[in-house]
Amino acid sequence: MGLFDKVSQTRQETDVTLGPAEAFAAIALIAVAADGYINDSESKAISMTLSRMQLFRSYPDDVMRKMLDRLLMILQRQGVEVLFNAALATLPDELKETVFAVTTDIALADGEVSEEEEQLLNDLYSALGLSEDIALKIIDVMLIKNKG
Repeated sequence: MGLFDKVSQTRQETDVTLGPAEAFAAIALIAVAADGYINDSESKAISMTLSRMQLFRSYPDDVMRKMLDRLLMILQRQGVEVLFNAALATLPDELKETVFAVTTDIALADGEVSEEEEQLLNDLYSALGLSEDIALKIIDVMLIKNKG
């Protein structure tokens, strides 16, 4: 790796700035992509999940799509870590339990949790500073929700 590659990489990592809603959506997108790909049904599911939330009610479909496209581009070009760190930096404290619940719901939606999804949830609850008790309660509720 040359000197300019290092400078470019550092510049890319610090250039990612997200608003609170984008930070929330970024973490949800990372959860959807935890298994390495995002299919059309997952893409629609994340849009529907977010659009039901008060945080995104004022987002028209095209704005939501553009936001998710931007986040996906960051994810693909700069990687999970850059997007995850940018999201954590701007996610408001009052949304931390909520984003963990939504992320857990997304991970459990297909009826099973892959190793990648399990690792993501472990990393996420820790990075968000949630207690293990709160994380386990959220997981229990989402397991009940996704049984049927």
